[in-house]
Amino acid sequence: METTVLAVLAFGVGAGMVVATLLSAIMTLVVPRALPVMITRWVFTSIRTLFRLRGGRARSFEARDRDLALYGPISLFSLAATWLILTGIGYTLLFWSLGDRPLRQALVLSGSSIYTLGFEVPPNMPTTLLAFSEAGVGLVLLAMLISYLPSMYQSFQRREAAVAALDIRASTPPTATAMLVRSSIISGWDRLEELWRDWETWFVDITETHTSLPALVFFRSPHWEHSWVTASGAVLDGASLLASTVDRPRSPDAELCIRAGYVALRRIADFFDIRHNPDPHWPEESISIDRREFDQVCRELADAGVPLKADLEQAWRDFAGWRVNYDRVLLALAALTMAPYAPWSSDRSMIEPNGPRSRRRSRSGT
Repeated sequence: METTVLAVLAFGVGAGMVVATLLSAIMTLVVPRALPVMITRWVFTSIRTLFRLRGGRARSFEARDRDLALYGPISLFSLAATWLILTGIGYTLLFWSLGDRPLRQALVLSGSSIYTLGFEVPPNMPTTLLAFSEAGVGLVLLAMLISYLPSMYQSFQRREAAVAALDIRASTPPTATAMLVRSSIISGWDRLEELWRDWETWFVDITETHTSLPALVFFRSPHWEHSWVTASGAVLDGASLLASTVDRPRSPDAELCIRAGYVALRRIADFFDIRHNPDPHWPEESISIDRREFDQVCRELADAGVPLKADLEQAWRDFAGWRVNYDRVLLALAALTMAPYAPWSSDRSMIEPNGPRSRRRSRSGT
């Protein structure tokens, strides 16, 4: 009687493990939207803890960046291995519950089936059907992973092409000041309109890819000083300064780019369970940039010949009103990804990301 109860319990636990693993793989690799996935989150969190411990011993950011460059790929490899291991354990319990004993014999049959090795023959019809299903599950997991990688790397290449191109306009590390000064020097204000439109499209793209393919958030740029987070900050600050401080005709494309940017960053932050105010307003909610820093940038722009508005007090209020929309999530994502140094984007990323007026909207998948 006791053996029968254990067999029923083992069958239920094994079937639950197999179903949970399959759902994790499907929600991570197939479903084109952000969904909470406990197994995926657990794997990425565990690997991240190991990399944090190793990164803490690095002598320089360059050395730490070299280590962190392996975080995304190793996490994906570990995730695939975890799916296979959990599936194997689940089927081991199923084989054992159907009478394939001792436990070692059930484990050998499970391993032979999931890896399609075929060196162990099932003893009866129920275990034969289980072996066929396990082999099919193993092949499906492998096929899904193979189809997932090309999509992910195509998205990564699109993202990094824009990040690398920003070096031409905004230097390395990217800054809004460099972007505006260069545009003024070469009389390239009209060319900025094209940049705002391109980055509006870019923000829309990462909104979709970095929530449906969340591992992309942690894939680092080929150059250690580049980061998709700090590039986002430079573009958004450039558009905000243009909209608030630079004495130029109003640019609808710049303002739409800002909105696309803060919507993208907020949705990615939501996916990773980062708290933020969904409707922030300055000065009720502060920003990480203070008036002294803003005035310093204004002096640098004026010295370079960039035309500024006469009322810098109003310009500061307008800039803060734009920046508050993305300030907290930008810095939180910089901390999450351990982004390299960039003024106004990552040099203050260790501030507490969870303010008093915040929310938690969804659970992370990684």
